[in-house]
Amino acid sequence: MTDAVGKRIFPSGGVSAVARRRGRPNWGSAAVVGLAAMFAVFLALPIVVLIARSILSGALAAVAGSSAIIAALGLSLATTSVSLALAIAFGLPLAFVLARRSFRGKWLVEAIVDLPIVLPPAVAGLALLLVFGRRGVLAGPMQAAGMDIAFTTVAVILAQTFVSAPFFVRSARAGIAGVDRDLEDAARVDGATEARLFRDVTVPLAGAVLAGGLVMTWARALGEFGATIMFAGNVEGRTQTLPLVVYAEFQAGNLDNSIAGAVILVLAALGVLVAVRFFHWGKALDVRNVA
Repeated sequence: MTDAVGKRIFPSGGVSAVARRRGRPNWGSAAVVGLAAMFAVFLALPIVVLIARSILSGALAAVAGSSAIIAALGLSLATTSVSLALAIAFGLPLAFVLARRSFRGKWLVEAIVDLPIVLPPAVAGLALLLVFGRRGVLAGPMQAAGMDIAFTTVAVILAQTFVSAPFFVRSARAGIAGVDRDLEDAARVDGATEARLFRDVTVPLAGAVLAGGLVMTWARALGEFGATIMFAGNVEGRTQTLPLVVYAEFQAGNLDNSIAGAVILVLAALGVLVAVRFFHWGKALDVRNVA
């Protein structure tokens, strides 16, 4: 019921009845909270145990004495830096075209960009091998140029770029599409060239989303395993990145070294998530508002 001025009124005893219902245990809500808590524990417990095991066993402190871990970490940092630079150099123009241009077949290009995100990494590695391998479709031209990519450090970089660059393209596309076009038009009126406009207006305004995309891209490249082992192999000092050494040490029975390498990857991933939330980069992968 409502009174003359439209305020909500209750029949006699209505308010007290609502208050009594609120005071009673809501078994439906309790069940939802219980299920949520159980699943949160399920997600957190393996990570907590992994970190605790590495600390209690001293495995993490002993990483400095493991040449395999140190070599793999150095290789991972070097290759991910190069793959990140490639993602920026080639992904940013692609993101700009997808954000600002309309053309026939655009949906197909967008699907191709998104495909490596959902593709199983082992499948991605096999596909790269069929293109750049010694018997791949580009084997002839590469051999003529004296190039041998498969099972080299270059293959590691290509595998990381293939699986991680789409994250940057998606975020850059969203950031560029979200820039106010009126501000860009005002800069054009003031005489700014297109290159300067992009550098001084578009990129700074989309900076937060671009930064978030870069962080997520680097994290994905750092954790890459399947495509790397299929396309680059697992050669210590040349193609054995940190995820591969975790697997190799586990296979060799060196559980402590495997745990220590895994914890380093966990801490890197945790740092990425903290950075994304602390710097408010949550829209880095949100393309819902992209036309």
